[in-house]
Amino acid sequence: MAQDEAVIGCTGELLIATRGSAGPGEILVRVRGGTETFLAWSEEPLPRGTTVLVIESRGTRQVGVIEWADPLDALGGVTDAP
Repeated sequence: MAQDEAVIGCTGELLIATRGSAGPGEILVRVRGGTETFLAWSEEPLPRGTTVLVIESRGTRQVGVIEWADPLDALGGVTDAP
């Protein structure tokens, strides 16, 4: 099983919801200058459209994901400008 290290740390959107341990969903990820789809596994079910972070490669075209919220979004547009 070849691991795909390039995808770890990338974010993407779920095209098909995950079902936790009952089965994978599908994620669209921007990687290698384009977009690719992978089977996405998560511990808890995640709905379609959820932004996720790839935390592991499970071999050919399969990844482990967690729900992701960009921490910069929490700043609400705050900037460092004086």
